[in-house]
Amino acid sequence: MERYDSYKDSCVDWIGQIPEHWASTSIKNVLISRQAGSWGEEPTSNKFNTTCLRIADFDYKKLQFEIKSDYTQRAYDFNEVQTKMLHKGNLLIEKSGGGDKTPVGRVVLYNLDLEYPMYANFMERLVVNDKFVLPSLMNYLFASLFSHGIVWKYIKAATGIQNLNISEYFSKEKVFLPPLSEQHAIAAYIDEETGKLDAAVEKLERMVEVLKERKQLIISKAVTRGLDDSVPLKDSGIEWIGQIPEHWTILQGKYLFSENKTLNDHQDRKVLSLSYGKIILKQLSNDGLLPATYDNYQLILKNYIVIRCTDLQNDKVSLRTAISKFDGIITNAYLALVPFSSTCPDYLNYLLRHWDNSKELYRYGSGVRQNLSWNDLKKLLLIVPPLYEQQAIAAYLDEKVGKLDEAIEKQLRMIELLKERKQILISDVVTGKIKIA
Repeated sequence: MERYDSYKDSCVDWIGQIPEHWASTSIKNVLISRQAGSWGEEPTSNKFNTTCLRIADFDYKKLQFEIKSDYTQRAYDFNEVQTKMLHKGNLLIEKSGGGDKTPVGRVVLYNLDLEYPMYANFMERLVVNDKFVLPSLMNYLFASLFSHGIVWKYIKAATGIQNLNISEYFSKEKVFLPPLSEQHAIAAYIDEETGKLDAAVEKLERMVEVLKERKQLIISKAVTRGLDDSVPLKDSGIEWIGQIPEHWTILQGKYLFSENKTLNDHQDRKVLSLSYGKIILKQLSNDGLLPATYDNYQLILKNYIVIRCTDLQNDKVSLRTAISKFDGIITNAYLALVPFSSTCPDYLNYLLRHWDNSKELYRYGSGVRQNLSWNDLKKLLLIVPPLYEQQAIAAYLDEKVGKLDEAIEKQLRMIELLKERKQILISDVVTGKIKIA
């Protein structure tokens, strides 16, 4: 890659040198205005009803808003709409929210064609002075600051919610700007190159979805029909399942497993966690997120099945069942099942995974947050082959699913590499490590 003829010290550690002719200024100096969003009210005939964009509408990968057909509708006084409505080229910054691993402070560019679009109260609208910086280039500058973790310095967390001190952030952090004539070429180059990377990521993500669907189909067929297609079938009595092998039975969960009630025995045990269908060793750190005590954790032994039972209606993606391959302790927020000796734990795990993938498990939840309980699981109707078939099905699925998981992991690693390449590309270009114009 070509470099500029001469450079100077930026006096910013993570940036190093910048092109000699680039100008330095604080973020606040390139902004004309900042304005907090408004959540408005429930749509009503007495006020002006319009689209309200939320942080959930951010497309973080493309640094803009997702294109949807069903944005949230809210009601406002029309005077407020005239004052706060979004215009193309505005930037939106997330000022409250975030998570344990992802800080607030993400920025996206508004480039939609909506009538009177508003924005929610967890973000601010930024209007940049386009006489000094292109909005699209400023968006990439914010992306570079975020990817280098600069926002962490300006975040305060209270009651589990992160709040970004935007005034301090914009006053203290610098941006380095080439002449406006160069900015057009730089922004166009980043648009083109990141577009190629985004397209490659989307292709890999589609492949991941195909592999996941194939995995679900293999599990579904094996746990509901077995491995021998020639056996006679009968009606299972479960509408969404249909027919099953004639010699299989249907039993309630309470005849296959019991509820784990054993609390932490305070030996030197591994701390476990459930993550997307796997029981993993929890990474302990000093980030303030550790419990004060593990007294109320439950003791988990190898082959126990763990289920995350909360918020079924809010989570249709993550896998909420897993079998433990470790002895350890886990929070009692999870429900743990102890398979009876007359069963194959791995088969039961695959069967519950099928119930989860099919979303049928969700029909058993109760309460406002649709939570599962032991009372739900013990009544759950489950398909039960003879023990030798359970073991054969589990061995078959271990092999098939294992190969598909390896293929999925390979695609996911490639996706992460492409995302890292995109971050590096943006950072190198907006800090002048690569000459474009």
